[in-house]
This record gives sequence, structure tokens and C-alpha cells, in this order.
Amino acid sequence: MTQENLMQNDSQQVLSIDGLSIGFSRKDLALGKTVVEPVTHGVDLSIHKGETLALVGESGSGKSVTANAILKLLPKGSANYLAGSIHFDGIDMLKCSERKLRGIRGGRIGMIFQEPMVSLNPLHKIGKQLVETLAIHRGMRQRKAEEYAVTWLEKVGIRNPKQKINAYPHELSGGERQRVMIAMALINEPELLIADEPTTALDVSVQAQILDLLKSLQAEMGMAMLFITHDLSIVKRIADTVAVMKDGRLVEKGECQALFNNPQHEYTQTLINSDPKGEPVPVAQDSEKLLSVDELKVWFPITGGLFKRTIDHVKAVTDMAFELKKGHSIGLVGESGSGKSTTGMAILQLVNSEGSINYQGNELQGLDRKAMLPYRHKMQVVFQDPFSALNPRMSVAQVIGEGVVVHKNLSDHELDDSICEVMKEVGLDPDTRHRYPNEFSGGQRQRIAIARALILKPEFILLDEPTSSLDRTVQAQVLDLLKSLQSKYGLTYLFISHDLHVVKSLCHYTIVMKGGEIVEQGETAMLFSQPKESYTQTLVSLS
Repeated sequence: MTQENLMQNDSQQVLSIDGLSIGFSRKDLALGKTVVEPVTHGVDLSIHKGETLALVGESGSGKSVTANAILKLLPKGSANYLAGSIHFDGIDMLKCSERKLRGIRGGRIGMIFQEPMVSLNPLHKIGKQLVETLAIHRGMRQRKAEEYAVTWLEKVGIRNPKQKINAYPHELSGGERQRVMIAMALINEPELLIADEPTTALDVSVQAQILDLLKSLQAEMGMAMLFITHDLSIVKRIADTVAVMKDGRLVEKGECQALFNNPQHEYTQTLINSDPKGEPVPVAQDSEKLLSVDELKVWFPITGGLFKRTIDHVKAVTDMAFELKKGHSIGLVGESGSGKSTTGMAILQLVNSEGSINYQGNELQGLDRKAMLPYRHKMQVVFQDPFSALNPRMSVAQVIGEGVVVHKNLSDHELDDSICEVMKEVGLDPDTRHRYPNEFSGGQRQRIAIARALILKPEFILLDEPTSSLDRTVQAQVLDLLKSLQSKYGLTYLFISHDLHVVKSLCHYTIVMKGGEIVEQGETAMLFSQPKESYTQTLVSLS
């Protein structure tokens, strides 16, 4: 849809945001009163029927705040709508009753959230959550709703949908959970879809499928879409118009191709030129072996019948084998559900497995919780989703210092000094240590997660998609941070990612996985320049 078409179809405007300014209340201890800090300033946006507007900008720029304001999903106690209006199909959303909003949310306006593990109910199976939204908004009966839910799971690319519909969120991979969120948002065929980083957890091949699916459904239903992302390659592929945000303000708006061809604002130019660059940290090839994995197998039993006997297995990982030297980085890549994260969890003894896991000459398989404790501070993890990985009831200081309390005997003063020191090291202001995770941007939360791992001075860190939820500029900063820490402390990384640009920048060696098995492996530069297997070739061509 061109800008000229949009001007001609002004009557088909689905959403308009005019002069929207939002602030959050917080207690100022120095002043002894509550103050309101503005986070967005005079935002103006409009979306027409069938149009895709991409809202881009770095973490903390106000993209998600603006999107959540449309459905009044911001925290009631602290969010303040300071100025402006939001109209959807003529309805004033900021003055809309809660009852009327409930009818619009999930029905006329669908939303795909950035962090599916937070959004999905961990106590209910996937099927129940999909059926519930069909019952509320379309009045479907149980059996018909279940059949419809299976159809949608298949549409969004989930393998074995009849089996997965009976799974709980924690039993799915990160990418699978994101696809469930997409199905949940689209299942009621909304007029407007708000997609907040909907493909961050997906590998490039599935990402391409999801984008094609969204575009085809949009064409079929005439659906408008507000697409929030940090990945400019996606913006090029899916957007009609683009709005760029920085520090809560719109700095540039325009037709997609024109904006990419001739960006006017300096910040837009920075975003366009911020793809991951550089080479892995130089390492000695004769470094001693830190970790070796051999014939690793993780099969999850499928039970059935009256006595819940094992009738089959989900073969998450089969015959995994590799060696990792001190100070080196290995990248694990492959589609979601390929066994990447399961491999990492097995190495950390967080899921049951078979085979050999040898760390510094010591076999970890079969060790009980007490016997594993001495290895815990040496082997740390940074998870994909920093929001769900950080306890929202704990301050940042408590989150970062929690492991130290378990593994070391420090005084309160020594602990506080250690927390301040590690926060400085990862680029965080120590004065913010008494705040809570929800008061930080996505990039800042990931730095908190890195600080929590780093404070124990580990030798090995499992990095499970640590940059997938971050925009490109912040992603580059986090990558630079990981490299500098690796160079300074000789850290060893097992890096799980679907973003081959990031893997190429950080990892010395790469293993490609599919269906729980190794497809191809080798030195990263060689593997990417001369992939031998067709699956690897496909991944490289789509990156």
C-alpha cells in the first residue's frame, strides 16, 4: 500500500494516535513524594485497513509502551496518560469502559506479546488457552474450538499440533511458545493486529514462514497491523510505512522503501547500519579442553492410557557430541525445537539425559543436587527471556547477589561492593540497584542477567538466545560486552542462537542442529562460506 493510496483511503483509517504522552509514577525518596516521569512525548501515528506500520527504535524508546497503551494494558497504578488520544474505529480507547475493552481485546484487536512465557498461563495446557479465547469472543463449543485450535497451530508451523495442543507452555521451545502466541492473536481474525517483536524467538526459516503467513492473512482479511521490531530486515520485508522512535519521541516517519533509501535522521541512519559486525575474540588453538559431550540423549516420555504408561518419546536430542576448549565459543544453531536449548539444559544438569557430560575431567552425569553444587558457580546461564528469568519481586541488587549468597560467605558490605562492581562492568548504573526489573528496558534487563552470571566469576556460560529480544543497536552493545568479558576473563561460551549474523560475530565453531541431531559442524567462517548440507545452505541464504 503506497502513501498515495493511504491518502485516498482516509475513511478506512483503523487506528489513530494523536499527541500521546505517557508517564509513570514513582516515589522520589529525596523529595519525599510521588513524581511522574514522562516516557513518550506527543506521539502521532495512524494505521489504515490493510496497512502494516512498523514501529522501530532501540530498547526503552517507548515502542511497547505506545502499543500497550492502545488496549490500556499499562499498569493502572503507575501509568498516567498525560495528553493525547487513541481512537480505534471511532472508539476513544482511553475513555472506553473496562467491559467494552474486554470485548475488543483479543477479538477486534489481537496482540502478540514479546515474551510468551510471561503471557501464557503456565498452569493451563496450550489447548485450553486457545479454546478459551474462542469461547469468549466467538461462542464456540468445546469440540469445534479444539479442532479449530489444532488447525491454527498447524497454520503457524507447529509440528505435531494434535500432540502439542495438550502440552504446557514450559514443555515447548521458545519458538514454539511464540508461535502459540501468534495463533492466539490471530485465531479470532482481528481487524487490527499489534505484533510486539513476534518473530524474535524464531529461526530464520520459520521467521520467513510466519511473515508470509501474516501477510497472506492480512491480505485475506484486510487486517491492519502495527508491527514492532528491532530487525530492520523484517521491516523491509513486511512494512508499508515506518515510524522511528527514540527516547519516547518519533524522529522520522515515511514510506518504507523511501525511508531506507534516504533516511533523514541521524538515528535512523545508525539503525540501518547497526547489523552485527566483527570477528570472534582471538584464541589459542592449543587451549585445554574444558567441556566434552558424547552420545548425549534427551528423550521425553509420552504417557497414555489409564496407567499412564510410556507409549512413545519426544526425541529432543539424539547422539550429540562435541568438545569445547577454554576461552572458545561454540554456536548452536537450528530451527526452534531442534534441541539447542535442551542440549544446554542437559549440560547444566537441569533436565535428565543419557550419555557423557565431562567438565574439566569430571563426569557430571549421575551427580545429585549436592554433588553438583560445587560446579554451579563455575557453570552459569543467561536465558533468552530476561523478563521471565528475573524475579519481579526482587530488586536488581537481590537478583544479582542471589547466587553469591548461596556460594560465598560475604558480609553485607562486601556483597554490596561486589554488586556495584559487576553492574559497572556490564554498563549499568549501580545507583539503580534498588529498583525492580520492570523498571528497566529489555537491553538493560539482559545486562542484569549477564551481571548475575558474571558475579560468581564462572569459567563457562551458556548463552541461550541472549540477544534475540534486543534491537540491533543494543544487540551490538551486548555482543561487544560479551566479547570484552570473554577476552578479559577467558570465559568459555556455548552460544545458542537462530541469528547467524550474531553467531558469525561471536563464535569460533558452529554446530547446526535439526530434529535433535547434528546436521553439520565446523569452523564458523568456513561453515558459513561453504555450507555442505542443504539445510545449512537454506539457513545461510535466509540470514
